[in-house]
Amino acid sequence: MTRTQAARTTVAALALVVGAACGGSEATRSAPPPTADAPSTAAPSTGPPAPPTTAAPAQDGPRVIRPEPGTPTGPASTVAPSPEGSSPDRVAIPRIGVDAPVVDLGLEPDGALEVPTDWDATGWYTGGPVPGARGPAVIAGHVDSTSGPAVFFDLRDLSPGDEIVVTGDDGSQQTFVVDRTERHPKDAFPTRAVYGLTSDPQLRLITCDGAFDDGTGHYVDNLVVFASLR
Repeated sequence: MTRTQAARTTVAALALVVGAACGGSEATRSAPPPTADAPSTAAPSTGPPAPPTTAAPAQDGPRVIRPEPGTPTGPASTVAPSPEGSSPDRVAIPRIGVDAPVVDLGLEPDGALEVPTDWDATGWYTGGPVPGARGPAVIAGHVDSTSGPAVFFDLRDLSPGDEIVVTGDDGSQQTFVVDRTERHPKDAFPTRAVYGLTSDPQLRLITCDGAFDDGTGHYVDNLVVFASLR
C-alpha cells in the first residue's frame, strides 16, 4: 500500500482490491466491501481488473476478498464487530520503525474503495470495526512506491510477539501483538480468516508481496499480519 490520501481500486468478480497498497504501478479499483451486518448497496463491477495502460504509473493495490455479510469464523461466529471506539489517527510498529498517519478509507459513489495515495500513510477501512473494538479492524499500506520503499515495506519482517500501537483521534492507544504473518496469492485471499467475525478485538495489516508482474502492473501476492489486542 502507499503513503498519502486516497486513490482507487477495481474488481475482479469477488475480489476486493484495497488498492494503492502495493506501489510502483497502476492503481486498480475494487468492489465495495460489505459491512458485517448489512450487504452493500453499491453495484460492484464484474469485470477483471483493467490491464496496464500507457498512462503514468500510479499505485498497485493489494486484492483483498471480502466475505459475504455475516460470514463466520472462529468460536464467536454470531457476534458482529462493534463500531464503538475511537477512529485511528496513527499506527506505530517499533520493530520496523513505522510511525505513520492513518487516513479513513470509505467508498466512492461507484462503489470503489478509497485508498491512501500518500506513500507514507496507511488507511483504515471505515466499514469495519475501529481498532480496539470487537472484530477485525483492517489497516492497509503500500509496500513501495515508484521511487522506493513505502510505509509497509518491512511488514514481512514482523514476528509473533511484536507490538503494533494504534493511537485514536482522542489520544487513546490500543496495543496489539502479532500472532502470525501469512502470504497468499491475490486470487486465493483468505477472506474468512481476515474479515470473519471474532469475539475479541483483532487487527489485520495488509500490503502487497511476492513477485511483481510486469504484464499486469501488480504484485501477485498479499501479505497479511494478524494481531490481537493485548
